[in-house]
Amino acid sequence: MELYIFDGSLEGLLTAVFECYQRKSQAVKLVSEALHVPDVFDPGYRVISDREKGKRVWKGLCKKLGKEWQFRFYKAFLSEQPEVYQHLFNFARYVIDHPAGVCENFAQPDVLAISQTAQKVHREKHRMEAFVRFQKTGDGIYYAHIEPDFDVLPLLTEHFQNRYADQRWIIYDLKRKYGLYYDLEKTEEIELDAAPQMSVTNALPSGLLDPKEQLYTMLWQDYFKSTNIQARKNTRLHVRHVPRRYWKYLSEKQG
Repeated sequence: MELYIFDGSLEGLLTAVFECYQRKSQAVKLVSEALHVPDVFDPGYRVISDREKGKRVWKGLCKKLGKEWQFRFYKAFLSEQPEVYQHLFNFARYVIDHPAGVCENFAQPDVLAISQTAQKVHREKHRMEAFVRFQKTGDGIYYAHIEPDFDVLPLLTEHFQNRYADQRWIIYDLKRKYGLYYDLEKTEEIELDAAPQMSVTNALPSGLLDPKEQLYTMLWQDYFKSTNIQARKNTRLHVRHVPRRYWKYLSEKQG
């Protein structure tokens, strides 16, 4: 089995598929540079990301995959799970080597793994859409930070751009150190030199907030408490729908 080492990007993964056919490799183990442990007896083959090679492979996959499966492939990649790279690599070869329609063969291990992983990423995306809470800063930008299990930020653009089309906003992934900025016309990726430091209640420092933001937060917390009927409280059901790891995003859970 040949060892392929790539840079961890989607372009790099697709390039690895291209190189596999060009080099006529039969069995390949694919690992990212971040997870590769050097072996003096097997230095491996380092894949250099190539946009044109990646495009050719993706174009070939798209001829055999419908929109839904193309999106599943992308969502599975965003999971960042170490084992998913191998599954995606194997899946790409499986699709290329067989007639269209083989992606519906869930008895095939890579097909099943990608489908299940994509579903996990999809659920995380929906949770971020539901649980993100913006705070208005002094310069009129609405800011929210997240730390999702998977890299779902690229999947959030359409939802938040449509829902908050009339205000400037930033959603920043503290874990991956990049974010989305919407300027009322377009959304683009940004990186902050230093992300704002959060308080123990997961709020921005008062000096960065709009003067009325803390008042709005207090009013929302009071409303939440007033509508909460203790006699009908079902913590187990609540946690099932709103897992505890997401409570840090909810202003009603603070204080």
